[in-house]
Amino acid sequence: MSIAQRLEDYWLSLRLSKLDIPALHLLRDRPISASTSSSMTLSEALELYLRLKGSNKDKVFHRGAERNIQSVIDVLGDRPIDEYASSDAASYSDYLLKKGLTTNSVKRNFSTIRSIINLCIQEHGLDCKNAFSRVYLSDLDDSKKRKPIPIANIRQIQQDCREEDDEVRWLVALISDTGMRLSEAAGLHINDIILDEDIPYINLTPHPWRSLKTRGSQRQIPLVGASLWAVQRIKANPHHTFAFPRYNITSSTNANSASAAINKWLKQRVPEGCVIHSFRHSLRDRLRAVQCPSDMIDQIGGWSTAGVGQAYGEGYSLEVINSYFISTTLALNKS
Repeated sequence: MSIAQRLEDYWLSLRLSKLDIPALHLLRDRPISASTSSSMTLSEALELYLRLKGSNKDKVFHRGAERNIQSVIDVLGDRPIDEYASSDAASYSDYLLKKGLTTNSVKRNFSTIRSIINLCIQEHGLDCKNAFSRVYLSDLDDSKKRKPIPIANIRQIQQDCREEDDEVRWLVALISDTGMRLSEAAGLHINDIILDEDIPYINLTPHPWRSLKTRGSQRQIPLVGASLWAVQRIKANPHHTFAFPRYNITSSTNANSASAAINKWLKQRVPEGCVIHSFRHSLRDRLRAVQCPSDMIDQIGGWSTAGVGQAYGEGYSLEVINSYFISTTLALNKS
């Protein structure tokens, strides 16, 4: 609608330029805004949101909010927040779906947009509705399901990692037996690797160059099998600040670069639809196979756990978790 209106204004200017109208030079070259709202515009609401909630957030938080709001502005214009209607939000939803975004991706976009507008309404005591909170979004999950990597493939991949024995393969081997997220593993500090204890483990904590996805993502992960081999190889090489320096050249961990390189290498070694993230799905299945409790699996993978009671206590000890990791390694080698 915004583009169509600009086109109409353009044609009108061409028509008027051909007419002999008195005082034509006094006409404005664009229509006067009819808005009488005193509310903040959407871009101003974004600035408020980032100022209040973005001070301790990483670049991903800022980039996501800015990208989503700029997308709305490109499609619907930068209006006062009380001048968006539910029909505008519905049109924007249709626009995203036509672009090829999945329903889940659209829901994530809308979640950010709603949060930004709600904060502005709350902070300024505005008497208006959030147009983006009343849009129907289908519950249909049309995203592609990531498949777990079969045990036989994992065993062969780990063998290939030992044979090629370089930084990229160390990263793959580490993830294969820990189920860490790629960014978590790629952004490890060398001191996050603890080998001088009875149970070797990764002490996964946030860093300025790599944050963690959730509060529960901060955890300790035992090292067994291929993951233990990988960190031993890292420690055996000349010391560096990072466990994987090639992906930490700049001020932030370049997980995208790691993903592209690793998935290209994995493509010939895994079934169609499997990627580096599939190791997380595989580890969950491997832990289920040795009857690991579901809340322990959530703790191991840094997944959110449902239920208020799960927030109580310290969680499972490293010793107990390690016993299940050993069982998954034994099962992997036997199968």
